[in-house]
Amino acid sequence: MASHRNWIPVRGAQGEHSRQAHADMPAGTYEREVSKEGFFGPAAFFHHRNPPTGWVDFEGPLRPRAFDLAALKGAPGSPWNAPRVLFNSHVDVRFWKLDAPMPSLARNADGDQLLFVHRGAGELFCDYGRLAFEAGDYLYLPRGTMWRLAPAGEAAILMIEATNSHYSLPDRGLLGPTAIFDPALIDTPVMDEAFRAHQNQPGAVRVEIKKRGSVSVATYPYNPLDAVGWHGDLAAARINVRDIRPVVSHRYHLPPSVHSTFLADRFVVCTFTPRPFESDPGALKVPFFHNNDDYDEVLFYHAGDFFSRDNIDAGMMTFHPSGFTHGPHPKALKNMLVQAKPATDEYAVMIDTRDPLDVGEDAASVENTAYVDSWKT
Repeated sequence: MASHRNWIPVRGAQGEHSRQAHADMPAGTYEREVSKEGFFGPAAFFHHRNPPTGWVDFEGPLRPRAFDLAALKGAPGSPWNAPRVLFNSHVDVRFWKLDAPMPSLARNADGDQLLFVHRGAGELFCDYGRLAFEAGDYLYLPRGTMWRLAPAGEAAILMIEATNSHYSLPDRGLLGPTAIFDPALIDTPVMDEAFRAHQNQPGAVRVEIKKRGSVSVATYPYNPLDAVGWHGDLAAARINVRDIRPVVSHRYHLPPSVHSTFLADRFVVCTFTPRPFESDPGALKVPFFHNNDDYDEVLFYHAGDFFSRDNIDAGMMTFHPSGFTHGPHPKALKNMLVQAKPATDEYAVMIDTRDPLDVGEDAASVENTAYVDSWKT
């Protein structure tokens, strides 16, 4: 995601300051990072006497927001009718509840699709075959794939479209190719008896094709998922959050970008999974206050105890648009240098977008408008 620029060559320091970011801060201070290009460009680290989020009032549209997606109603049979949460011209985020097999096939002609299974289990049928799915699965669907979900009961899916773009994996660099997760853990569909039985279901089959936000329907007198085989290096795929092994440091609180799972042209998808807390006495043990002035930050809470947030439950989503300082809530801040337990216990999906996001009407209906006040002490 980082661009290669000839940054203005500033290097300096004033007053009381640490020599290592996120560690050994001057006593009684709170660190705030201001950085370019997310966490990849030049950065400054300020040491404040008071928490940088200690506002007593916050007016206007630029504010932290929270949505209880679990409260969204309805179980539409088509993903293209799923409630839209956040969007811009490069990403489309929806939250989809369905409680029965999709009556039609879907095809996204606008971009690659990523489905994160928040709740439920069942089967995915697509051009490439069949994949079982369960909670915590990422399901990757290349642009143009025909597919159908058949949940065993009610399912809840976070949908992330890479509009006019592709998903790829981050460069693991010095960590090596099997760090974070071994590519051998990526599962692809199988053309087994269950898939062939699905192919042979009688009757006409509709394919709902989304292009530029509109849906067209192609109807076949047979099931067009009728391939008898395939080969190549492009396919639908699955990986579960349990298979992700986070990068950690016991002496330094790593930025969230180290947890990147999928890259698109103008945004990144990261996964937070349980990890040990930093054990060095001087190391920061909560997310640092920061101005991510180039990226909007979105966090979907899947499961566990979300250690940097108060009153946030599974199925909720927070949205911190770029342009103001944000960081841990006051309750979490009490554990800034000492944590009562040895490790985090959370699963969450983060989306960082290089372009500003708009809030969908459906998300606005389940917004917690008091979230901006949750930093007040």
